[in-house]
Amino acid sequence: MSSGLNYKEAGVDIDAGNAFVNSIKESCRSTHRNEVLNGLGGFSGLFALNMTRMKEPVLVAATDGVGTKLKLALETDLVDGLGQDLVAMCVNDLICCGAEPLFFLDYLATAKLDIERSSRIIKNMCAALKDINCALLGGETAEMPGLYQPGDFDLAGFAVGWVDRSKIIEGLDVKLGYKIIGLKSSGVHSNGFSLVRKILAEKNIDPKSKSPFSSRSLAEDLLEPTIIYVKEVLALIKNFKIGSLAHITGGGLPENLPRVLPKQSQALLYKNKISRLPIFEFLQDAGGIADEEMWRVFNQGIGFTLVVSPNDEAAILDHIKGSGLEGACIGEIKRKDKDTDPGVVFSA
Repeated sequence: MSSGLNYKEAGVDIDAGNAFVNSIKESCRSTHRNEVLNGLGGFSGLFALNMTRMKEPVLVAATDGVGTKLKLALETDLVDGLGQDLVAMCVNDLICCGAEPLFFLDYLATAKLDIERSSRIIKNMCAALKDINCALLGGETAEMPGLYQPGDFDLAGFAVGWVDRSKIIEGLDVKLGYKIIGLKSSGVHSNGFSLVRKILAEKNIDPKSKSPFSSRSLAEDLLEPTIIYVKEVLALIKNFKIGSLAHITGGGLPENLPRVLPKQSQALLYKNKISRLPIFEFLQDAGGIADEEMWRVFNQGIGFTLVVSPNDEAAILDHIKGSGLEGACIGEIKRKDKDTDPGVVFSA
């Protein structure tokens, strides 16, 4: 008598899923803070808040993915840095209101689970989380044959943090004349890769070829992981009064900076103070991309911004230099002449 069909023949391997969980268990556990109450494998994660640390604690949440950067990483088998990318895209958003990240959850969906590849990604993610004292509280791995093409996968992340209500940074205290400090990005980070891949395809550029501006392959330069700014930014918040913070992601400076500024204000950016990275020069030349489009799609070398009092500018720049990041004053806050004026303008 036939034993009939089973789940594995339908494309879902329960044993492989269990083996995957076992392969990442120690990495996940290494991220745990004292507040974590249970280990990997339960139906949900438990995190005990120490309510004595804040007068009026407010929970803050953020979610994001890595976008089509995944596709280029898959094509070149350079997936290791995607875990850091996923963490960065979530926690860099979280800290923009002054919040400390507490815990993180991930979601990995694929057609068929590749234990070795997936383990590399999760272990990289755990290393990034451990570095910022953020616990991996749980996650989900889903095999969905038929929904995803063979070899494909997707990543999503969810970060939760907290901030004392009186210390929430909303940009309401930003004043005219405040300075805009830009923190250098490591490259493309995790936005704009649909255009990146279009340029490579249209111009028949092999991403595995040698980079024109480094000793690595072009793909390695393009896939350089997103910088996580958490430790440095939280230290600045602790030591200085910060007007507003912005994570420069999709939409670049023109769309992200206005999100954290008073409506009547305008960011005047000094174009000659923004050091564009060679990767952006290459992409613009290769694709014949207009300047305006480059600024609207890519971070152009600035991954994060702080709006601060001019009285604190020098001390903050010294602090940033001491942290190992690179920062520069890239603009200032002006008043809009009209409500319809853009939130960001560039000096000649």
